[in-house]
Amino acid sequence: MGPTPAEPGQFEPERLARAALTRIAEPGDELVGRWVAIYGACEVVEALSGNGPSLTGAGERRWAGLRLRATRARPHGDLTAIAGIGGRFVCPGDAEWPRQLDDLGHARPFGLWVRGAPSLRVWALRSVAVVGARACTEYGAHCATVLGAGLAEQGWTVVSGAAYGVDAAAHRGALAARGPTVGVLACGVDVGYPPGNQELIRALGERGLLVAELPPGDHPTRSRFVLRNRVIAALTRGTVVVEAALRSGALVTARRALGLGRHLMGMPGPVTSGLSQGVHQLLRGEATVVTDAAEVIEQVGMMGELAPERRGPAVPRDALSPIAARVLEALPGRGASDPARIACSAGVPPGEALARLHELRALGFVEREGDRWQLTPRRKGHSIG
Repeated sequence: MGPTPAEPGQFEPERLARAALTRIAEPGDELVGRWVAIYGACEVVEALSGNGPSLTGAGERRWAGLRLRATRARPHGDLTAIAGIGGRFVCPGDAEWPRQLDDLGHARPFGLWVRGAPSLRVWALRSVAVVGARACTEYGAHCATVLGAGLAEQGWTVVSGAAYGVDAAAHRGALAARGPTVGVLACGVDVGYPPGNQELIRALGERGLLVAELPPGDHPTRSRFVLRNRVIAALTRGTVVVEAALRSGALVTARRALGLGRHLMGMPGPVTSGLSQGVHQLLRGEATVVTDAAEVIEQVGMMGELAPERRGPAVPRDALSPIAARVLEALPGRGASDPARIACSAGVPPGEALARLHELRALGFVEREGDRWQLTPRRKGHSIG
């Protein structure tokens, strides 16, 4: 049984006004955001509804457009609708509001329509954006899936836009790991867009979080996808770009992240792929190369959360002392040599050289033929690698 629809009287004026503004103004409208900062949401809505004085800064056409939209705002209905599907409208000042969104200044959302049980503020405290090409390659989808799963397994929230390609792969990786993930939509949280991701979006609403600036039932436009990216960048501690062409919405998110002082990272790809060009361009600038979740966490996590040091495979000669290694290197590649010549080549006293030769013989690196010494042939199973 779903929640009981809220009565109109249950909504405080500030929440009603901010809900109305999500229908009146486009996401990221800095002029309206400036008005809200100066006058407050209630007075702005009153002015736009024709019940108060006009506000300065907007041309006649712009003002007329906003007032026309104000006549269609139904905040009571929207708030009741979101409650009816188990969601909520989170406003600045609420306990659940992620305060890092305030970094957007006048472009800060008027509020966020949220669907899902977890706290958005708590999940956003340790969150990473994973974005990239919609028409990604198998390589890009694999990298995003593994990265999403790796981050989620370490308790980091994977934030993306629920779009085709890299976004969907990152979400699915996090869901497969039973970890936290947030889909930031460019439409209402009750609208399954894109259509091919409806099952994924449903899973995000049930097992993760869906977030949108647009009210229930609203549909996406090209500009809203671009504007949505600023929320993804501001909400998270860093952004990872996995595959992006030189003209890509993912690069918009990347530039936003840089402008907000967030960490920017990129996963390199084949230099022959056009979908690597945008990422590689970022990596030539201020982005940091990352190849897995541990390296991402090293960038965005607390001091001391370091990725493990990567080393090549160990070889037997790694265990040799410096002098023994020098004596080994002094032996000719082919044929045998006498101890005096080996000592001279290694630059060590003859007695020391002879002692090291016996040590190397015990380890299987060299063998003795009379008074001369030579490298053990590889066919006998020994290697000086």
